[in-house]
Amino acid sequence: MDQLHDPRDPKKITYPARFLVWTGLVLFLCKLQARRQLGFAFQTPTALANLNTLAATLLAQVEHSDTLAYFLTRLPLTELPQLLVWLVQRLLRMKVLDRFRLDGHVLSYSHHAVEAKLVTALGFTCSLATEFLENVDPTATKQDCEQKAFHRLAATVKRAFPQLRICLLLDSLFACEPVIRRCRELDWRYVITFKEGSMPERWQEFQALKRLTPAHRRTLTTADGRTQAFAWVHGLPVGAEVANVLECVETAPDGSVTTFVWLTNAPLDATTAPRVANKGGRLRWKIENQGFNEQKCGGYALEHLYSEEWHTAKNFYVLLQIAHLLAQLIEYGSFLRHALGGTARAVVGGVRRLALYLWESLRTTPLPADAVCPQAAARIQIRLDSS
Repeated sequence: MDQLHDPRDPKKITYPARFLVWTGLVLFLCKLQARRQLGFAFQTPTALANLNTLAATLLAQVEHSDTLAYFLTRLPLTELPQLLVWLVQRLLRMKVLDRFRLDGHVLSYSHHAVEAKLVTALGFTCSLATEFLENVDPTATKQDCEQKAFHRLAATVKRAFPQLRICLLLDSLFACEPVIRRCRELDWRYVITFKEGSMPERWQEFQALKRLTPAHRRTLTTADGRTQAFAWVHGLPVGAEVANVLECVETAPDGSVTTFVWLTNAPLDATTAPRVANKGGRLRWKIENQGFNEQKCGGYALEHLYSEEWHTAKNFYVLLQIAHLLAQLIEYGSFLRHALGGTARAVVGGVRRLALYLWESLRTTPLPADAVCPQAAARIQIRLDSS
């Protein structure tokens, strides 16, 4: 955190940037849901001592919540996203997420906030970068939109993770030639939801090509009794680009039928088609529920207005993403199961209760010195528990 650029006058600083960032993270880690709660939740000597330990400071009291907002109002919008990038890069170097890759590619999806999130089948998600929809040019003839923001977001992610092999999981809004071209230029894979209404002519052509390739079929039964019938075609024209199309018709034990169709540049055959569908395309729906819905309804109060200043609200939003990443490392990490004998739900009654226990611990239990020792931290191996 010492690498963050602090724009404030050094002669007038009482609370260093690292202390303010830590209090902001604690606001979300403990799910206090409003910044004014900092003034009530951490007014104990032990809480102050723990915050000083985390931030390597010697402050006499916790700042007023307006001080945190003042700092975030002046902090450049490039600083906290870079901190998030450093954290994700650290996880990638430690190979924490390697077993969740699809054919060597990490999975990423975009939401209506136009945010790139790295996702896993376990439920663990973390933000890579965010683009906010804004209309700042009064002379512009067109509104900002998700597709425009996608291209800005793609450039940001590529700069931050130039060597990372990425497979984008996108909804039908992005089923278009410019997005497919951009993925080709960046050497990224994609699995995009394909609906008849998004490209009617291409949909009809897919149906015709499917009838002409009866050998491109496979049917299998899952462990829970669902039947999946796969069909695929190669080289569907999308403007000047081409894409493969994968269809999965799933029949549940009760007889209900659901059809999924995706555009993809992943190679498709009888072996790869089920993997691309079940570990790629189908994963987006599960993760969307466990990602953004967790931040909205799981105690993080994503939709709460932490500041009326748009610049400040953006920085609070990134702090929330960093805190959610740290909380998931606790929730999904193997330490909790090994040390306490079970998952967060089994041991403390769920992730909301886990935040409450963290809050009480910070208020009443001093952190040991080795908890913030850089040498000890370098020896830590983070492992996600999928049991």
